[in-house]
Amino acid sequence: MARTDPKNHASFWWHRHTPGLSMMRADFTTQQYAPHTHEGFVIAVTELGGSVIKSRGVTDEARTSTLLVFNPAEAHSGSMGRSERWTYRSLYFGESAIAAVADGLGIEAPPYFMRNVFDDSDLIARFLELHVSLEEGNDVFHERELLLATFGRLSERHGCGGGRIEPAPHDRALLRVVTDLVHDRYADELLLEDLSATVGLTAFQLIGLFKRGLGLTPHMYLTQVRLLNARKHLARGLPIAHVAAMTGFYDQSALTRHFKRSYGITPLQFAAAAVRRHDH
Repeated sequence: MARTDPKNHASFWWHRHTPGLSMMRADFTTQQYAPHTHEGFVIAVTELGGSVIKSRGVTDEARTSTLLVFNPAEAHSGSMGRSERWTYRSLYFGESAIAAVADGLGIEAPPYFMRNVFDDSDLIARFLELHVSLEEGNDVFHERELLLATFGRLSERHGCGGGRIEPAPHDRALLRVVTDLVHDRYADELLLEDLSATVGLTAFQLIGLFKRGLGLTPHMYLTQVRLLNARKHLARGLPIAHVAAMTGFYDQSALTRHFKRSYGITPLQFAAAAVRRHDH
């Protein structure tokens, strides 16, 4: 935890699952960044308040719900301006993280962004979701899926150069191969790349394959398969923590969260209902 003064709070950490990727969460009441650069991309989302950003001889104002993107080695500075408070989340992509993302997208080089400030509500929401997921650090599959899908969408919408991101094929046979693998190995610590390599696609293409064919992302599909199998074990009266471990969930709380989100009840309620049904 880094602190600049009693009123300013900023947390900075390296992401444990993605080499070269670091993160910050800041809450400032007085802050001014001198002109500086970073070795890789900086992507930030303003959550509250705002700042005045200077880069490439242009002055921009970042208000609440603004996406900021800076290219590698691109000098920029920032100050609070008229804002009394500035809270934001940021991602810093070093060389190894950039290479990993480019590989997952199937491009030879990363894109270049001609602007620094974007009012793109969809991408802002996606980067906030990504940052929160990376901060929690409980689901590597989901983190990787969000990272590639979000950076890929940013590249397609606002990036220049770097190579074309090839779309996913609309191939039911390939989809069947991957879904069969998910059903066989749902309890394992599967990675997005495990599935994509099976059918010779990039991880980003695999996401598109699932969305086209099933209307779900690979992580959503994997979660549903795990939940269906968890229901079977819960109906047999197995302990919830044991069921979570058997079906590939991070822990009991993760199973409970996904279970309630999908079915509207907790695993405990489902198990209790199953017992009453058998008693009758």
